[in-house]
Amino acid sequence: MPPPSDIVKVAIEWPGAFPKLMEIDQVSLSLFLSPQNRNDIKNGSILRLTTSPVSFAAQLHERIQSSSMDAKLEALKDLANSSRDVTFAQEFINLDGISLLTQMVESGTDFGDLLSFTLTAFVELMDHGIVSWDTFSVAFIKKIAGYVNKSAMDTAVLQRSLAILESMVLNSQDLYQKVAQEITIGQLIPHLQGTDQDIQTYTIAVINALFLKAPEDKRQVGYTPSYTRTHSHTHPHIHTRTATHSHIHNVIRSPKPINDEMAHQLYVLQVLTFNLLEDRMMTKMDPQDQAQRDIIFELRRIAFDVECEPNNSGSIEKRKSMYTRDYKKLGFINHVNPAMDFTQIPPGMLALDNMLYFARHHQDAYIRIVLENSSREDKHECPFGRSSIELTKMLCETLKVGELPSENCHDFHPMFFTHDRSFEEFFCICIQLLNKTWKEMRATSEDFNKVMQVVRDQIMRALTQKPNSLDQLKSRLQNLSYTEILKIRQSERMNQEDFQSRPILELREKIQPEIMELIKQQRLNRLCDGTCFRKISSRRRQDKFWYCRLSPNHKVLHYGDLEESPLGEVSHDLLQEKLPVADIKAVVTGKDCPHMKEKGALKQNKEVLELAFSVLYESDEYLNFIAPDKHEYCVWTDGLNALLGKEMTSDFTKSDMDTLLSMEMKLRLLDLENIQIPEAPPPIPKEPSNYDFVYDCN
Repeated sequence: MPPPSDIVKVAIEWPGAFPKLMEIDQVSLSLFLSPQNRNDIKNGSILRLTTSPVSFAAQLHERIQSSSMDAKLEALKDLANSSRDVTFAQEFINLDGISLLTQMVESGTDFGDLLSFTLTAFVELMDHGIVSWDTFSVAFIKKIAGYVNKSAMDTAVLQRSLAILESMVLNSQDLYQKVAQEITIGQLIPHLQGTDQDIQTYTIAVINALFLKAPEDKRQVGYTPSYTRTHSHTHPHIHTRTATHSHIHNVIRSPKPINDEMAHQLYVLQVLTFNLLEDRMMTKMDPQDQAQRDIIFELRRIAFDVECEPNNSGSIEKRKSMYTRDYKKLGFINHVNPAMDFTQIPPGMLALDNMLYFARHHQDAYIRIVLENSSREDKHECPFGRSSIELTKMLCETLKVGELPSENCHDFHPMFFTHDRSFEEFFCICIQLLNKTWKEMRATSEDFNKVMQVVRDQIMRALTQKPNSLDQLKSRLQNLSYTEILKIRQSERMNQEDFQSRPILELREKIQPEIMELIKQQRLNRLCDGTCFRKISSRRRQDKFWYCRLSPNHKVLHYGDLEESPLGEVSHDLLQEKLPVADIKAVVTGKDCPHMKEKGALKQNKEVLELAFSVLYESDEYLNFIAPDKHEYCVWTDGLNALLGKEMTSDFTKSDMDTLLSMEMKLRLLDLENIQIPEAPPPIPKEPSNYDFVYDCN
């Protein structure tokens, strides 16, 4: 008889005891569970009895006010762990627990672990969104900001304080104003100079939050273009990289004025902001702007070592022709007016900035690339201008320049902290990689997009290894040649799930018989060439040899004795004995061979035992073999089994099958790279209404 529907069998677990199986009805369950989760209990569930959230919250509320430091610390640890549960958090907050924690922080009497667990509990409670951030006092904000501004602070306390400041700024415009008065970029920068990536991450998160909440006028950091002849360090590039906040993003300058020393510090540290890069990326070139056109003239001057000719030097047509020729060598798409190449956004003027930086700071490499490509045939040249524009666009996409921060990414690239112009240097490394890959691929103009795909793959794989410096990035990119990328792709392709899909498995099954036939023909051809074997007499082992080979028509085995080992093939005429293949009954190997059973000395020799095989014919006649090596043993046993219509089972055959099948699969799937292979074949279309389109041969 089935148990009543309101009875469930569950395990009840008391603290410090093993679970006990019990049958409980719904009325009894109401003593342990709330109405919301009572119906979730099924047969086999385990109920762990703990203090109710109401009681536990009251206990901790009292314990964290204990005069005993040890008892208080244990209570704060329990509070930090329990605050992750929203039910407990609601009960603790109902007891005015948030106010109690803020008072403890404002009092300034707790330090070290006491303060760390207090702030941890505060962060966990606030993350549930039950209490508004607007309720906190200026005194509390000053205290949290003070922990951040101190030069030497406990790491855990600093991390929690940064997390609190970030949440304050993001969740309240009023708190942004108050936090901005207490925290400056100059006070945050030292935290980026350390080696703790968590601290760097939280610091950048605060900087990003300040930027996102700042008024438009305070977001604008002055920008001195990289193409001016004299650099100003007053308004440098500021680049940033954040883990919890996705890729490289924008940073705001301090709400307080940035003095020259702070600006220089920002410049040297390259502490990430791509808001400046975004501005340049989204700025079109004005073909009528002489200052911008001068940048292109500068690229031409550096590449070809020419000075700008005065307006009266030569005819206008001659000068236009000369400029067009040089702009073509520089790889611009528009040879007549290359300024038009930079009107597309992205990458806009950012590409031109990168090109000029490369030309000025890596002049030898720049001149080499331009001249090297301009001396090739038109179809084989790697266009520097077009490549730079597409590469800049690719780098912006890779680093997510211009996108809002995301909580879903945990990447961190420490190399962007190691150079004052890290993005430009990153570009310089990658443009040289692109030119190198172009040559390795022997690419033509039609292969431009393929080359860019390979370069993207190289860059992404190098970044995945998290290089600590630009030099490490360069070294890793050098190891990722085009040949190496092909090997990696092929290996990944063979290991990916696609190779276990139905179409791929069907293709393998279709190819296998073809490969096996190829292996069979190779084995039979080797038998036709013949092999010299050692001769074993009935009395003793002698230094005599015998030779055996298969006839070209695969119908007869020719064999005979030799006085010495031959240097090449032995003619059929010299082999007096014959054995028709049709008379062969079986092939045996190892200890099953008659000559291994008869001779005790040979039977004990494991090496000889592994090379022995025999051909059985007529009733009790044998042709005994001892192969010179394992390779010949596999060739002959496979070949003889193939002659008899049996399966070739040697290790050599398995190895050949794996190698040849892998190569054939790669070749057949070569044109399907980056194409998703469907799991099921496409549906067969309906028959046409008529077949009038069929040509009648009659």
